[in-house]
Amino acid sequence: MTTARTDVFKLGDTFATLLGDEVKVGEPAPEFTSAAANWAPINPIQQSKGKVIILSAVPSLDTAVCDRETRRFNEEAAKLSDDIIIYTISTDFPMAQARWCGAAGVDKVKVVSDVLEGEFGIQYGLLIKERRFLRRSVFIVGRDGNLVYANYLATLGEEPNYEEVIHAAKEALK
Repeated sequence: MTTARTDVFKLGDTFATLLGDEVKVGEPAPEFTSAAANWAPINPIQQSKGKVIILSAVPSLDTAVCDRETRRFNEEAAKLSDDIIIYTISTDFPMAQARWCGAAGVDKVKVVSDVLEGEFGIQYGLLIKERRFLRRSVFIVGRDGNLVYANYLATLGEEPNYEEVIHAAKEALK
């Protein structure tokens, strides 16, 4: 049974229902299946096993903050070791994600969709039931498959601390 938390996160002045429990640093990263651009199932944790994985959860690529965040992580990805993989996960349809990536020139970040089952959102405790999109969050999975960084942002409009995320990912390579 999925946990429903109603006292953690607000949309405007009203508490929203978050499905699932928050994950914590040191725990094994929950595996999940999402949809790639062609709707093919993909398990980012398995696909990138042995590498450092940044998971950037965003509500929708078609919003200004998500657009900026994904473009920024794409710029950072171009400068990082091939042993660091960045995934952006939203509940946008895969074809909308592909269209957005093409228009934005995003080609270093792997963009996947949680639209079918919301499995990522539930496994990481960030699926907003009322809107069926994800709470903005960033996670880093170490080479050993354990979480080394978890940041649930307080509001949908808040961007992550990019320098902190990139530093933590580089530290996880050591």
